[in-house]
Amino acid sequence: MQALAYWKAVTNDRADFLDEFLSMLVENGIRYCVIGGQGVNAYAEPLVSLDLDVAVAAEDLILIERLLASRFHVERFEHSLNASASDSQLRVQIQMDPRYFAFVDRATPREVLGVTLQVAAVEDVLQGKLWPFSTKRDAERSARKTWPTSDG
Repeated sequence: MQALAYWKAVTNDRADFLDEFLSMLVENGIRYCVIGGQGVNAYAEPLVSLDLDVAVAAEDLILIERLLASRFHVERFEHSLNASASDSQLRVQIQMDPRYFAFVDRATPREVLGVTLQVAAVEDVLQGKLWPFSTKRDAERSARKTWPTSDG
């Protein structure tokens, strides 16, 4: 089984969500790059995931949200826009955290499970994987530095 067929089988993508999503990006000139687990797949032995994490250029955020909402089920969260299709287990997560915007400029075409995609540079993929841990660690440090005050 070829890599793409395997990916589609694992994600149960009978809706061709992946193909339609990627075509939408190309047809509308949306600059993007793959990050997260699928970004790691471009540089290491592949792992299988139902998620496709993507960063887009800041100037394309409004357009991508409008396009996704016109074709797919979309949920908006504080730092992400999540899209899915009814007949696919693939989930696309668009990062809206501004720290990811610069990744797009450094992205290069790489193969991910049989598909050539714009993928963030290896150091950016790693940074994106580390940010959630450093943010949590910083919050824990701040909590430890908060001392109870005395009224008296």
